[in-house]
Amino acid sequence: MSFLDKVIERRDAVKVEMDEILDAVAAESRTDLTEAESAKVDALVEESRSLDSKIEKFKAQADSDAKVAEVRSAVADVVMPKVGGARVTGEARTYAPQSEASFVKDAFSAKFSNDYAAQERLARHTREEEIERRDVGTGNFAGLVIPQYLVDLAAPLARAGRPTADFATNKMVLPPAGMTLNISRMTTGTSTAVQAAENDAIAEQNADDTLLTVNVRTIAGQQDISKQAIERGTGIDSFIIADLIRGWHTTLDFQILNGDGSSGAILGLSNTVGIGSVEYTDASPTVAELYPKLADAYQKVQTGVFMNPTHWVMHPRRLAFLLASVDLTGRPLVVPTINGPMNAFATGAAQAFYGNSGYSLMGLPIVADANVTTSAGVDTDEDEIYCVTAPEFHLWEQAGSPFALNFDATGAGSLTIKSVVYGYAAATAGRYPAAFAKISGTGLVTPTF
Repeated sequence: MSFLDKVIERRDAVKVEMDEILDAVAAESRTDLTEAESAKVDALVEESRSLDSKIEKFKAQADSDAKVAEVRSAVADVVMPKVGGARVTGEARTYAPQSEASFVKDAFSAKFSNDYAAQERLARHTREEEIERRDVGTGNFAGLVIPQYLVDLAAPLARAGRPTADFATNKMVLPPAGMTLNISRMTTGTSTAVQAAENDAIAEQNADDTLLTVNVRTIAGQQDISKQAIERGTGIDSFIIADLIRGWHTTLDFQILNGDGSSGAILGLSNTVGIGSVEYTDASPTVAELYPKLADAYQKVQTGVFMNPTHWVMHPRRLAFLLASVDLTGRPLVVPTINGPMNAFATGAAQAFYGNSGYSLMGLPIVADANVTTSAGVDTDEDEIYCVTAPEFHLWEQAGSPFALNFDATGAGSLTIKSVVYGYAAATAGRYPAAFAKISGTGLVTPTF
């Protein structure tokens, strides 16, 4: 990443910080900023102006350099005219889907066979990625940047993906070093009260905090690939790598929802101490009986941390349970908004989709995530519904994630190459656990249709 790119990136970050402050003021229906907010905004505005000045200066320099290069090229054409009439208007990427070259095969050949042509193709591909695809440096991948089409096109096995990680988390870049993140949480606040009479002592209470420690966890997978498959196969390496990467994403999403925090696991939302709990016990569950429990979860967030929740997260089977429910006259309780619903339980823009379902409930979008457990409860047949506040669902991922590759000749005696995909992540809902509420119980057993 160039220095100008870093300046532009910081400028974008400043804007995000300013928007967050102003959105918070708007959400609380305030017309004035607090002193702290005002000071922060002033500082951000000043930094923004400084960054704008730098961007303008470097952009002017870049434009000037481009003009000089153009003049130099024109002069070179006059001094030494080009031979022939061919002109390159487009060039396929080194590892495009239609290319005969294989990234994994070249990576293997370059490392273990000292294949010069393979090394040259990898170097050219790295330059292409720096220009067109990635914001992070190739140093994150030890000089090997996996062709993006391997992830986009190969789908060997259907996986649940990462809907909650994408739609309901505050995503950040994991710091470059360390295996724990520490956040101070105030557990005892200061005190204010009216002064009974002049010169009487005013209220005083010492603030106290506790340390929230978030562990950095490793998610990884491996696959042994025969040398014959790499050298003689067609497309086999693409399917294997794609599946490992998709599995990495699915594991991360499952962990941030269900991890118990032990044996290297992330402490997921379901097991975070302090989140709101709503029990829905029902031998014959109905949408009408579920509705008050949803409202209870909603109010627990608002009364617990004085925030408004932003999403519902539920299993696709629970969303289908809502979609399938009808009133006494057979009309669906969840209807598209285009039908002009009256007194509808929930509404949606159109047909439900996995992940971003397109439906909303009590004004909050519904995220459908198949990583939500379906084995809760005594009989291990219950799912759970979460009322979440997205800005308080924190997720850190390794810079350059979700993957990196190592090639180790661990099975040289059997012509076996080991491919490893790994990445680091940390997540927590513990900064303000009351910003979340979980609905569970026998009313959420496997639905029937």
